[in-house]
Amino acid sequence: MFLTNFSFSQDIHWSQFDYNPVFQNPANVGQFNGGDYRFHANYRDQWRSVTVPFQTFSVSGEAKSILHDNLSLGAFIFNDVTGDGQFRTIEIQPSASWTFKLTPDSTHLLRVGAQVGLNYRQFNADAFTFDSQWNGTFFDPGLPTEEIFVTQRRTNATFGIGASYEFFKTKKARVTGGVGLFNINRPNQGFFGDEILRNRRFNLFAKGEYKIDLDWDILPSIQLNLQGTYRELIMGSQARYTMNDRLGEYLAVVFGGYLRGGDAAYIVGGVEWQNWWAGISYDVNFSKLYVASRARGGIEFSLRYILKTYKPDNRLFRVCPDYI
Repeated sequence: MFLTNFSFSQDIHWSQFDYNPVFQNPANVGQFNGGDYRFHANYRDQWRSVTVPFQTFSVSGEAKSILHDNLSLGAFIFNDVTGDGQFRTIEIQPSASWTFKLTPDSTHLLRVGAQVGLNYRQFNADAFTFDSQWNGTFFDPGLPTEEIFVTQRRTNATFGIGASYEFFKTKKARVTGGVGLFNINRPNQGFFGDEILRNRRFNLFAKGEYKIDLDWDILPSIQLNLQGTYRELIMGSQARYTMNDRLGEYLAVVFGGYLRGGDAAYIVGGVEWQNWWAGISYDVNFSKLYVASRARGGIEFSLRYILKTYKPDNRLFRVCPDYI
């Protein structure tokens, strides 16, 4: 909470980081129960009250125990569009994780993960106006910009690594924490011919789940991102009230609040029904941009589905009926 320095990040960020695990850390791939496949979709709309909104859309998928019981595979893709020039970033990152059982009963688990993929960026220079186009009275788009862009598109490879530790006592008593390092190869993102290296991003996160009583659970979490001069510390908690959990039926509501140090506070709420999750959050901005934003930060939606496949019981023997 004391890290109040703020600047625009080179990487996108999410408020509902707990519901975008593959983007958060490749070691999170396969870190779920109740199924064999997990899918997430996230959408964020930010700064609509200030300028052309920053819009980000992301989808991810994971599969557990692929080729080996300890191997999980996943991938995410996001599309981010910002500003008047429609500055677009598309990133595709396949990921893989390997699980080490530190104890025979799987109470303590260590996961390591890696991701490698492509980062594509482009913008539309024709949408901008420059000082040289001011004719003394108004901006004239017909005047030369005197700007030289070597390219308006750039594609780079990028990769990251991560590790996480999980203490799993019961279904509603667990602690997970992890570290990740991204943009390790520092890809070039310059458009003017000069080499502008993308800063490495360090991520640290921790979250827990603790049962208070029969119906209530508490879900605290914290995340720290460091990238160049950018600092982002988020901490808060959610509470979950289980309305029904019997005879194969499950329904719960979740709500909570978080603080992003020096920038914003936000509330989050959602519903868990069977293998589905649907959530919404809203940021209230209190940084120096408050005057322009009028405290309106951004709205974010998340959706999750866990799929359990049917596995036939391949018996290698026949059971004789009792009456024979």
